Amino acid sequence: MAEKLIEYDVKKFADVMASDAPAPGGGSASALAEALGASLVSMVCALTKGRAKYQAFEAQAVKAEADAQALKETLLAAVDADTEAFDAVSAAFGMPKGTDEEKAARSAAIQAGLVGCIESPLAMMKHALAVLRLAEQVIGGFNTSSASDLGVGVLLVRAGLSGAWLNVKINLGSLKDRKKAAAYEAEARAVLEEALPLADDLYSRIEQML
Repeated sequence: MAEKLIEYDVKKFADVMASDAPAPGGGSASALAEALGASLVSMVCALTKGRAKYQAFEAQAVKAEADAQALKETLLAAVDADTEAFDAVSAAFGMPKGTDEEKAARSAAIQAGLVGCIESPLAMMKHALAVLRLAEQVIGGFNTSSASDLGVGVLLVRAGLSGAWLNVKINLGSLKDRKKAAAYEAEARAVLEEALPLADDLYSRIEQML
């Protein structure tokens, strides 16, 4: 079994991404950014719980930390899932097309692969929104000495969310089922409409704390 991207050390991951290999690319980078953002939300919660000064927020911090950790794991898995979706499309483009039957099979495989390349980053967008909602809970009461860490987490999640949207968008035009494409786009835009203003508001509130 091939080594998973999330098992690479940081340098190897960066070197592979910096190479001429088409994957991992922006989708996996977006998933990683979101995972790091979730990690920072978890860190802020860990620095809040168990401290007398923040006892009033103990239960919230414990719950939010667990939720952030779960989202982190989901997003780390998405780092590989996104590259696997791209690889499936690449393999489909390499299928034979000498006969009508082969052309039909190849086209069907490409379309199925494109669905994966849309659904993977779309799921990332939803997970990013979930992390931002967690950050919104946390900002109501946390160890403010880690405010900058929470801010960086929000920025990373926002960047990953926007990157995931670009990966959805670039594949929508190649999907032959235009009704399905429109449904995916509407779903993604609904996430953006909630998540981007939330991220910007959180960042502004955190900046004012510093």
